[in-house]
Amino acid sequence: MACMKLGSKSDAFQKQGQAWFWTAGLPSDIIVKVEEISFHLHKFPLLSRSGVMERLIAEASEEGDKKCVISLPDIPGGAKTFEHVTKFCYGVKLELTASNVVYLRCASEHLKMTEEYGEGNLSTLTETFLNQVVLRNWKDSLKALQTCDDILPHAEELNVTKRCLESLATKACTDPNLFGWPMMEHGPMQSPGGSVMWNGISTGARPKHSNSDWWYEDVSTLSLPLYKRLISIMESHGNRQELLAGSLAYYAKKFLPGLNRRQGANETTSCLMPMTLGASPSEEEQKVLLEVIDQLLPMQKGLVSTKFLFGLLRTAMILKSNRTCLANLEKRIGMQLEQATLEDLLMPSFSHSMETLYNVDCVQRILEHFLAMDQITGGSSPCSIEDGQLIGSPSLTPITTVAKLIDGYLAEVAPDVNLKPPKFQALAAAVPEYARPLDDGLYRAIDIYLKSHPWLAESDREQLCRLIDCQKLSLEACTHAAQNERLPLRIIVQVLFFEQLQLRTSIAGCFLVSDNLDGSRQLRSGFAGSADGGWATAVRENQVLKVGMDSMRMRVCELEKECSSMRHEIEKLGRTKVSSTWGNVSKKFGFKMKSQMCSAQEGSVSKQNNGSAKIEKAKDRHGKHKKNSSSNG
Repeated sequence: MACMKLGSKSDAFQKQGQAWFWTAGLPSDIIVKVEEISFHLHKFPLLSRSGVMERLIAEASEEGDKKCVISLPDIPGGAKTFEHVTKFCYGVKLELTASNVVYLRCASEHLKMTEEYGEGNLSTLTETFLNQVVLRNWKDSLKALQTCDDILPHAEELNVTKRCLESLATKACTDPNLFGWPMMEHGPMQSPGGSVMWNGISTGARPKHSNSDWWYEDVSTLSLPLYKRLISIMESHGNRQELLAGSLAYYAKKFLPGLNRRQGANETTSCLMPMTLGASPSEEEQKVLLEVIDQLLPMQKGLVSTKFLFGLLRTAMILKSNRTCLANLEKRIGMQLEQATLEDLLMPSFSHSMETLYNVDCVQRILEHFLAMDQITGGSSPCSIEDGQLIGSPSLTPITTVAKLIDGYLAEVAPDVNLKPPKFQALAAAVPEYARPLDDGLYRAIDIYLKSHPWLAESDREQLCRLIDCQKLSLEACTHAAQNERLPLRIIVQVLFFEQLQLRTSIAGCFLVSDNLDGSRQLRSGFAGSADGGWATAVRENQVLKVGMDSMRMRVCELEKECSSMRHEIEKLGRTKVSSTWGNVSKKFGFKMKSQMCSAQEGSVSKQNNGSAKIEKAKDRHGKHKKNSSSNG
């Protein structure tokens, strides 16, 4: 830290209890009381440097007091600062630092220690040190700004606070690697290649370059009013929005315990000290901080994580922040809802009525913000679906992700017995139909709701089930729904109809696939299916049918070979020993033929048997005819 030493005399001050004494020279002739400390001093060194002390000493002398007593209740910095002022007046060595220069600058102005009362007076020296040393360095500017909190009215009057803020804002917008501040990890000596030098010898190490968020931790030590002003000035200087948002998130996580559930109590209290000046944080202070963070956070998508925004919203509900703050947070989340997880959506209901376990109304408002933003960006028009992939505007992908997320949320909140059918149905119906390639998730959520609410009337069940498009159910979902006793009869009939339609389509498709079927194309009915359930089942069925058809063709070929062999043997034996040989041939080939045909289709086997019998009868008749002819001859 930069410093300046003033004066050359040894320190002749001594403290005894609550009093300071000047021990060198004549006895004191004036007592100056600051807070609870008494300073026993001499008139001349004080009035020769301070216009205020000159006036007060003159007024006290007119009253005829033997020993002048003066009180300074409003001096900036209190007794500690006046101790430094006194030492300066007596010519004692004084060290100026970033920690005391603001106090001394304001105190010198308060006591009118200007050039009129001596060359090189305290006002001039502190102003020069502030401008030429402190404000040129990041750490010193930050330290000086922190001291402004104690004497803010005086610092504001001298424009010290604004100058410190401007210095920090300018440096935060600049790459610190260009100037070597706020600090360099290995010092300024480096080789031309960038490696660190020690005693003129390269160590091979390289200095660590700072990231663009290097200033987050430093500015988080500021009080909330000063931090708010710093962020506003940084924004006016053109600092990047994502960096400002990152700093706001860092500050909020440090001072709001609710954003970090795993944070210990001791760690939380220590982090809150800079904001509350050592006092325990109250709910009101946290509420004010959260609302300020909401005001400063840019309304832009993707600047901070969705999980962080949900944490802010959850904390705002607990602290009962104003409606504007809650609405802004819901809108921010709605802008990037596709980045959320199911865990994020499961926000407890903090209302005293405890109508539902989870805050379903809040989720529905967030979904409405998302759908409104989706319409603005042009993602509301449905696009074609081919081979299980969305064809058309890429903006359709986020809404399908959100639809899947909402279906999962509905399944989680469905077991809540206090969740009324209209509220459940309103959230399920809020998702556009084109956003769901498959209705399996919606069917699962409705099935869980019906199971958890067995007392629902038949009309309520039908109304809920009308949300399901039976043409968009996979084969597994259709099979489950066809046996689901909780569904209304009309829905079961529709499911059975479309299930049969899908089965017929799958069976018909297996005859159209090529021999090198590799499962790359999907069978779909109605709306396009997905690669989740229905396609996998159809592929398995097609493979089984294909294997069966291949084995059937092989068996038919074997039968044809057997028949061809039999005909060849019959032609060879034709006219010699027909009866006996034919019997042997029948015995020889008949059993084999029978065993082969047992595994083939029964229709083909019966046809082959009939054909063999006819041939055998014809041969018998031909043999008898030859015998009769030879005997007659």
